[in-house]
Amino acid sequence: MSDVADIRITPTRMELKKYRAKLTSARRGHKLLRDKRDEMIRRFLEIAREAKELRSELSTKSADTEFARAAAYTEPSFINEALMLPSVTGTLKEKTKNIMGVEVPEYEYVSESASDVGGFPYGFAFTSGELDDAVAEICNISHRLVKLAELEQSAILLCDEIERTRRRVNALEYIMIPKYEQICRDIQMKLDENERASQVRLMKVKDMMIEAQLKAKKTIVES
Repeated sequence: MSDVADIRITPTRMELKKYRAKLTSARRGHKLLRDKRDEMIRRFLEIAREAKELRSELSTKSADTEFARAAAYTEPSFINEALMLPSVTGTLKEKTKNIMGVEVPEYEYVSESASDVGGFPYGFAFTSGELDDAVAEICNISHRLVKLAELEQSAILLCDEIERTRRRVNALEYIMIPKYEQICRDIQMKLDENERASQVRLMKVKDMMIEAQLKAKKTIVES
């Protein structure tokens, strides 16, 4: 009876009630998923904006430039020897937090200095100030680099979930909801058609009964 995906459905009021309930659930789910998608997009934009600002800030504080300047004043072999042993050890702790049903990472970087000169793996007597600036710059940006990694990974996970939610919203909006609406219309049309056919049959039966009564009366009168 229906041209929707060649589905065979018995046109009864019970079936109509069932598909109307499915249509209501689909519409409610569509609204909830659409609201979730919009909120995730808003949170994604906030995280992406924060990550962009942090990346821009870190790009202006390049330790590579400081190391290049230090290499111009110090022999490379001496720089390698000065930086051979690490003076700072770091521990990266990872937790997760929930953003709109998405588990995103939350990193905490804890550093500990193993030397007596504030995190420098060498003494200051035979090193240039440029090398000191480069090492200090790396120590200063370590925590922000970890924060940037946390933001960018969160953005990636949110982006994946937004895409999955978008596909679900589109499937409900353009496939499931129109299909259920068409099925409900087809069932209702068939029920209305059956009701009109029943009324026509009842009217014919009534006319036949009236006609039979008139014939019976006429026979009685003639006799």
